[in-house]
Amino acid sequence: MSFDRVLHEIARATRMEKKAISAPAVLNEAYHYAHPSSFSRGIRLDLGGPAILLISGTASVGPAGETLHAGDFRAQTRQTFENIAALLRSEGAGWRDVVRTTCYLRDIERDYAAFNEERTAFYQAQGLDPLPASTGIQAILCRPDLLIEIEAIAVLASRPSQP
Repeated sequence: MSFDRVLHEIARATRMEKKAISAPAVLNEAYHYAHPSSFSRGIRLDLGGPAILLISGTASVGPAGETLHAGDFRAQTRQTFENIAALLRSEGAGWRDVVRTTCYLRDIERDYAAFNEERTAFYQAQGLDPLPASTGIQAILCRPDLLIEIEAIAVLASRPSQP
């Protein structure tokens, strides 16, 4: 059964509420950028008990949407993980709640070894066990100065959503 189908069945069986996830001190919403884009940083699905956080593709960007660490793949990777951590914290979650990531690299052949080293160091620092499921994909990203983008799915036990 696909993930979308599972969510559909859960929503049908429970009262589901959704709200946008944001961490404006770290990342403004994309519709506030100089060149606006129409997406949420993430969505929280409250399922009447557990909650699912769907974190949109996140990159090495600053509060105004500016690229941070242009040309430095490792620094962009670290910043991307930290930006996702800020989004998770905004919902009372952390990397231990992440069950899946999808990782988009502009040049997977050139950068995958460095990516794996940075990811491994980050996950070790977080004390993750087990590690999230993950897929790595080579992709053309939305801006030429971005070298990596990661989306994440986190599952939380019964915790109230913060206003």
